[in-house]
Formats: sequence, C-alpha cells, structure tokens
Amino acid sequence: MYSFIKRFFDIVLSLVALIILLPLFIPIIILLLLTGEHEVFFRQDRVGYHNKIFRIWKFATMLKDSPNMGHGDVTVRKDPRITPLGRFLRISKLNELPQVINILTGDMSFVGPRPLMKVGFDRYTDEMKEKVYRVKPGLTGIGSIVFRDEELIITKSKLSPHECYRTVILPYKGAVEIWYQHHLSFYTDFMILFLTAWCIVFPNSNLVNKVFPTLPKREFVG
Repeated sequence: MYSFIKRFFDIVLSLVALIILLPLFIPIIILLLLTGEHEVFFRQDRVGYHNKIFRIWKFATMLKDSPNMGHGDVTVRKDPRITPLGRFLRISKLNELPQVINILTGDMSFVGPRPLMKVGFDRYTDEMKEKVYRVKPGLTGIGSIVFRDEELIITKSKLSPHECYRTVILPYKGAVEIWYQHHLSFYTDFMILFLTAWCIVFPNSNLVNKVFPTLPKREFVG
C-alpha cells in the first residue's frame, strides 16, 4: 500500500512540479544555450530500481567530456570541469530539477537513494549492491542531506579522491540508505523533503540528526 500511494503522489506532484517549474526552466535553458558549451540537458546512464539502468535528466553543469577528464565520476570542490553557470546550478540544486521527468516516467521517486553511475555503484560491496536499490532512487534522499558537503570532504581528505569516496564516503552512504529502507514511512519522506529545502537555505545546519536521532553516526570529519 505504501508503494502504491507513494507512486500516486509521485505522478501527481511531478505533473504539478513541471507546470510550476516551467517559468524557471525557460530562463535557465536560455542561459545554458548562450553560455558554456551551449548544452541544455545532461543525459547519462544511472543505476536504478533493482539495479536496472535508466537515463537520468539534469541541466548541463560540466564540460561535455567531463566523465573522461579529471577524477571521472568523482567531483571535488571548485572542480575545473564545472562551468560558471553550472557552479550556481549545482550549489542551488537547480540542476537536479529536470529529474521530475524521471519521476513522472517511473524511473525515480521524489525520495530515495541517489542513482549512481555504474562505475560508482561498482565500488559498493556485493552485499550492498543487492540492498541499496531495493527502493527507487530519488531526487533527494537521506544520503543527499547527510552528504551535502561531499565535495568538500573529498577535497580536504589526505586520500586520493577515488580512495576517499570508496573507503570513507561510500560505506557510510550505504549505511544511511539502509537506515532509510528500515524507516520507510510518509513521515520519513516528508521530513527528508523538508530537510532538503532547509539545508539549501542553512547548509551548516545539523537539524537532520535532531529529526532522525537514530541515523548511523558519522565517524569522520567533514
């Protein structure tokens, strides 16, 4: 019943969101056409529900060949592959909004684990690969909130970006996504949506740990 009702709200809210966001999308599309590499949308294969591959929608924020440049699928703070307009879109999270199309088509939900590229997903242990996408990936999720400073953690780490992601970030990110599956409810989803908006306005807030005191404890500094 939970899954059915959640899907119903995903369809209704994604349709409403598309209508509301259209006036915002138009100036963003025009600016992207006039700047950077003149690309509007970024389409890429991601791992989704039950590990099936789907194509994600985003506003373009990086150079076209960015997956084959720099650190590949790992992004660091002030990454030179990010365009000037793209930097603003990423900080404000506006680059993620076209994913309402993925929600409408059923590939994603509003709340769930963020869909990874296959190369990133393959860094999970075999056990975690079987568990993390037992629910649909989301536009936002508990991992997105807890790791809103992911790029800064990677940049400050003494480890290489890929090593930091594999040994520090990914194990904890997997743990909080499993926590989410054990706490599936409309209350959890609503509070994750609220906290996502809250953390955009107050990025240094620790409210998530007060709202969800049973979250796995973060044992590293970032």
